[in-house]
Amino acid sequence: MRKAHVALRLGLTGGIGSGKSTVASLFAKRGAALIDADAISRAVTSTGGLAIDALRKAFGPTMLTPYGALDRDQMRSLIFSDPSAKSRLEEIVHPLVGSAIAEQARQANVAGASCIVFDIPLLVESHHWRASLDRILVVDCSEGTQILRVASRNGFSVDAVRKIISSQAPRTLRLNAADAIVFNDGITIDDLAQHVHEICAQFEL
Repeated sequence: MRKAHVALRLGLTGGIGSGKSTVASLFAKRGAALIDADAISRAVTSTGGLAIDALRKAFGPTMLTPYGALDRDQMRSLIFSDPSAKSRLEEIVHPLVGSAIAEQARQANVAGASCIVFDIPLLVESHHWRASLDRILVVDCSEGTQILRVASRNGFSVDAVRKIISSQAPRTLRLNAADAIVFNDGITIDDLAQHVHEICAQFEL
């Protein structure tokens, strides 16, 4: 049985456009501490971020915006044309993100959080996460829904969205890693909130 002062560590993941961020916000409304790996990644690659000097050395100044932040569109295009760029990027960014996640988790435990939600897009791809999490929740939807949502939200072409989806872990791999699944397709926000309520009951939160 878990000690009362140790938070349940819930890994949250899902493909692009699955609605993972919405589910994360619903957990936060219920009092969970939320650690957003993508937000941390954006912070370390923004103007003045901890990764910027290393990114400039590794990829050159043309991979940065005029404001000195990582040009994410250019980096995405580079990764599609040169797969080795992804590993070089991850070698720079992932250690910084990992350190920030660990510190935020420590602070949440000190504050007495009963649950820490780790919102990690690459949770399944990064195999070390399974051992450090108590449960994994996957937010899932059909690929067609992913394409419609991302194309509408980001203005990407269908082909661009498909390339992003293909670069992520296969849907079946995420589902096989799940302790619980929310199928977020054709349901309302109230339905989604009810699913979160049921998962909290399942995990005794």
